[in-house]
Amino acid sequence: MLFEFDKIASEVGYKLLTSTITPRPIAWISTLGVNGVVNAAPFSFFNAMGHTPPTVAVGLVRDGMRGWKDTARNILDTGEFVVNLVSEPLAEAMNATSAGVGAEVSELGVAGLEAAASVHVRPPRIAAAPVAFECVMLSSVVTGPMQTIVIGRVVAAHIADAVVLDAERGHIDTPALGLIARMHGAGWYARSSDLFQLGRPKGGSGV
Repeated sequence: MLFEFDKIASEVGYKLLTSTITPRPIAWISTLGVNGVVNAAPFSFFNAMGHTPPTVAVGLVRDGMRGWKDTARNILDTGEFVVNLVSEPLAEAMNATSAGVGAEVSELGVAGLEAAASVHVRPPRIAAAPVAFECVMLSSVVTGPMQTIVIGRVVAAHIADAVVLDAERGHIDTPALGLIARMHGAGWYARSSDLFQLGRPKGGSGV
């Protein structure tokens, strides 16, 4: 069936995208507001976009009634953020930080999480996260009246010692991270434990 996005309601388009572009990695973003409150919230419009320099992109969506949510406003105001990755044991806490609390309330406290100081940016990382990327905003691209893409440069990564196989060569025990990803519909997630491997053709590129 053909769906032409300029002929369907935006909420239908959203469902088509999020139910087919799966699994999507989760950026559990921590930021620091101008009021000094630490904010944390999960975003699944996220991925790595390059490595020279190391770059990530996050899609921020504006709420029709409330405007920019705290995370988006903090990034746009300060230009700094931390992308924490979500392991399965942290799924409940991650979900708790998606609650609609006021800007004066830290979601870390709501979810019972501890913060850990970053090295190069002011927002702290989530201490329990197995991976955290300290980021500074390179640019933001307005893609519509209700959304903006933030492109960030990764300036440092914190990775749990237990999964670092060879620090000098950058070898990580990825399956041991136990990361989860966003799937379709409300509340559906995927584990990263069912894997298969394909040999890449000589001279190949892409994926």
